[in-house]
Amino acid sequence: MENTLVSVIIPTFNRAEVISRAVISVLNQTFKDFECIVIDDGSTDETDSVLRGFADKIKVVKTENRGVSAARNSGANLAIGKYIAFLDSDDEWKPRKLQKQLDFMQKSGSRISQTDETWVRNGKFVNKSAKYIRPSGDIFYNCLEVCAVTPSSVMMEKELFFEYGGFDETFPVCEDYDLWLRMSLKEKFGLIDEALIIKYGGNADQLSNSACLDKYRIISLFNMLRKNAALSDEQKKAVEEVLAKKVKIYSEGAAKREKFDEAAWAEGLLK
Repeated sequence: MENTLVSVIIPTFNRAEVISRAVISVLNQTFKDFECIVIDDGSTDETDSVLRGFADKIKVVKTENRGVSAARNSGANLAIGKYIAFLDSDDEWKPRKLQKQLDFMQKSGSRISQTDETWVRNGKFVNKSAKYIRPSGDIFYNCLEVCAVTPSSVMMEKELFFEYGGFDETFPVCEDYDLWLRMSLKEKFGLIDEALIIKYGGNADQLSNSACLDKYRIISLFNMLRKNAALSDEQKKAVEEVLAKKVKIYSEGAAKREKFDEAAWAEGLLK
């Protein structure tokens, strides 16, 4: 373990039916100089017994239920590798994912990179819309509208993760959107233009199904304006425009649902 180069971090909560698929996809990597850390975020299903089947191959840490941001941050704090790679417990990697990504990063000097992905929803392969084509290089403007980076595809230097303070644990959703937005202001993102992960959708418990996604994207954009003095005039204008658009959509939707406090909260941010 002294020479471990990559620390793989899998957060999970009540995913007993799929967690073994994710873990096996890590253990089947052609690159072997890694550790696999599973953070069980207070599961109450059969996750414990499933993970015991891998006891001699992975490290399992059970915590109280604090959310995916805290789980990923906990894994990063335990990591001993120079690089960390995240994998959501309902996704899986193709066998050469780590090797190809590590080769790319060492050759290019990238501090953070992602790969392309294949989407499966309800058991069927689906095509991605144009807005979800993964960008590379300076991706700040790509990160404003949508989450432009898939956590399960990311590898980065562990030091870089801590330079940006990790995931914001006050975000129950969109914690990835928030981190990539903050990082993309200064960092260049490498891209391996090959589908090296399989991303599964259609599960009822997925955070991406949450109705409050735009609320936390609004908060992230607002924080970007309020806290970041490094924004150029052009970047500031772009953030303001996207924030205004998201606030309009969110406040109108809240008003239609007679959630007038939510509508007023969103509109108040613009003032």
